Amino acid sequence: MSDVRDILELETPPAPEITKEIILGNQDKLKKKPITAKVSKRPEGMNREVFALLYNDKKDAPPLFPTNPGQGYKQMKAKLGMRNVRPWKWMPFTNPARTDGAIFHHWRRTTDEGTEYPFAKFNKQVPIPTYTDTEYSQHLQAEMWSKPETDHLFELCRRFDLRFIVIKDRWDRARFPDRSVEDLKERYYNVCGILTKARAGSSHEGKIYVFDADHERRRKEQLKRLFERTTEQIEEEQTLLNELRKIEARKKEREKKQQDLQKLITAADAQSETRKAEKKITKKKMQQLRPRIDPNAVETAGIKFSDFKSSGVSLRSQRMKLPASVGQKKTKAIEQLLHELNIELNPMPTEEICHNFNELRSDMVLLYELKMALATCEFELQTLRHQYEALNPGKYST
Repeated sequence: MSDVRDILELETPPAPEITKEIILGNQDKLKKKPITAKVSKRPEGMNREVFALLYNDKKDAPPLFPTNPGQGYKQMKAKLGMRNVRPWKWMPFTNPARTDGAIFHHWRRTTDEGTEYPFAKFNKQVPIPTYTDTEYSQHLQAEMWSKPETDHLFELCRRFDLRFIVIKDRWDRARFPDRSVEDLKERYYNVCGILTKARAGSSHEGKIYVFDADHERRRKEQLKRLFERTTEQIEEEQTLLNELRKIEARKKEREKKQQDLQKLITAADAQSETRKAEKKITKKKMQQLRPRIDPNAVETAGIKFSDFKSSGVSLRSQRMKLPASVGQKKTKAIEQLLHELNIELNPMPTEEICHNFNELRSDMVLLYELKMALATCEFELQTLRHQYEALNPGKYST
């Protein structure tokens, strides 16, 4: 067939490429496309919630006719029982909280007839003590209070349940002198305390409430002043509070600097004493005491180098690597000092050189911190000197 096509000069279709699938006969399986579930598209303008109600979990088509399964959140018809209705009756009642004997009427079940008014339990009354003429003459006499005035006070306390603001408002100013709320409270609680002690005798162990009238007057006076402040006074107080916070912050910062400086001085003194003691020891004795120099055994005051004892195999040059706690400023200061001393930044990492090089850089960091602390102290001293000269013109501090 191919020869005929060549004679007639017809185009021959390209031969299919021979692959493993053609040989094994799996080509038809590969051509089958996976069946994907048809996704229904929400119509334009329809809310998502309304569209979700049209389909169920299986994505079935909506029904053509409305259905009523008979189940819902509420029932359309009320289910009335067949039992007899409990009878109600219009009946009178009295309120035990009233002392005038008033009679009222309301609807109640016939089974509740004769029972006490249910809201009578909310009638709570404060127990107000009473006293006799003998008790008053023996214990309750006072220079500023007479007996009729005290009787009138306790009568108002029983009437208004110790509401002293109302008692002051209803005070009989025509018969008695005007009294403040603190005076009324002080007299009432003093009488109650005296009666409790007199009636209990020596066996009384409970606490007696003591009203401090002077403290209450001062408290109200302070509240009055606080309420009557002007806008300028409020702003001035806020400014003073802000200044106080700044002063406290500066104080804490100064104390922290003093602690850091003290640590630096202590570390420098300890290091200098250690070196003086080492110089007194002879070289032979030093070799006997420490035949091998351990660079990690020396606790440096300025830099704490990493310990590679338990980290497996490591290079000796890693012992000279500065830890991450050393900042960039200190690193640059160390490099500058090494450059001034004509010392290489990365010398040959022998064991002795590692130990001495780490100790040298630790001393450099300690020297750098001492210089910074000294500069800070000199600056603060100069600032205080200028402030003193500004506050005291003509006087110069030495």
